Amino acid sequence: MTITKIEVFPVKIKKEHVYLGDTAALSGDYDYYLRPEYRCPYSKNMETMLVKLTTERGLTGWGEALAPVLPEVAGTVISNLFAPVLLGKSILDRGVLWNLLYDLMRDRGYYTGFMVDAIAAVDCALWDLCGKAMKQPVCRLLGGAYRKTIPAYVSGLPVQKLEDKIALAKEWQQKGFTAIKLQIGYGVEEDLKIMAALRDALGDDFRLMIDAHWNYTVAQAIRLARGLERLNVEFLECPLNPELAEGYAELAAAVDIPVAMGEADRTHWQYKQLLDRKSCDILQPDVGRCGITELMRIAELAELYGKPVAPHLSVGQGACIAATLQCDAALYNFYGMQELQPSILPVANEFLINPIRCEKGEFILPEGNGLGIAIEEDKVRYYSSDSKRSEV
Repeated sequence: MTITKIEVFPVKIKKEHVYLGDTAALSGDYDYYLRPEYRCPYSKNMETMLVKLTTERGLTGWGEALAPVLPEVAGTVISNLFAPVLLGKSILDRGVLWNLLYDLMRDRGYYTGFMVDAIAAVDCALWDLCGKAMKQPVCRLLGGAYRKTIPAYVSGLPVQKLEDKIALAKEWQQKGFTAIKLQIGYGVEEDLKIMAALRDALGDDFRLMIDAHWNYTVAQAIRLARGLERLNVEFLECPLNPELAEGYAELAAAVDIPVAMGEADRTHWQYKQLLDRKSCDILQPDVGRCGITELMRIAELAELYGKPVAPHLSVGQGACIAATLQCDAALYNFYGMQELQPSILPVANEFLINPIRCEKGEFILPEGNGLGIAIEEDKVRYYSSDSKRSEV
């Protein structure tokens, strides 16, 4: 069974709210804005890049690249650079195709970033196709499912005032969730103040984590980590710039709280450097940045070093979420909780015929072949800013 058509859909979904809750950003002429506390730009829309592969028998598979900004870039890579390589190839040649696509630009230095994001989307679509062709869920093709339900932690409390954060956290607790991760990084003392208030409000048994958004030096991160240890915070994510592997190693050696990182990395070669340097305790690959094939390679590598994997999940939509859950089910060294973005899942479900469910603190593994989802293609086309097609 061969690939006869490739369609890419850079999607920008306009909503009345934006990721992380900064509604003031909705004004102005540009799609992107900077939040005062962070360096990376955020979009006024929910953005992603979907790819649809079709075979000569009419079978279709969907994949997604994590694309919080500029989804058209990964789409252009697929439609202009990947299409001549993919058209006419067997859907079963996933490993061969991954290497062929990766080889296209590695000699020129494009072995991460948008290039690998584009590969990730194609890779997920190929796994979806293979699962449908074999009438099996992707997790079974990966070796089987250790779990059919996946505990979830709430990612973020997107309100400004501390009392509002506490109130929102208690709402999630009442809904059956037992873990929350805060995206803060507002300064060591402010972060500790917020986490201490949440610990007091939610109780000793509630699981708390922190994402510090790359805002600290090693010395600051060590001071923060020691304060978090006294509050029984479960892990400290991304306190340093992602390039500082040695700095992360110094931090991880100095503190007892587990250090988590990896969402900015895309290949097992990058993760091997982190593991060799003992830079972190928990690995966080994102399927929308590395694909299913590479995420499982990273997990197998992490197993050799005795490290758990907690897949990152941010603004990815339905295909990305479903692919993540299929990997979660099949991971031997799964950390035990999957990130949930409460503002993203309802939007993602608008594009799915059957919604992905997260109830009482647990994701339910989608049932069905492939990724286990069916895309509302008309809605994808409606929100696509620049859809393109290649076929034989």
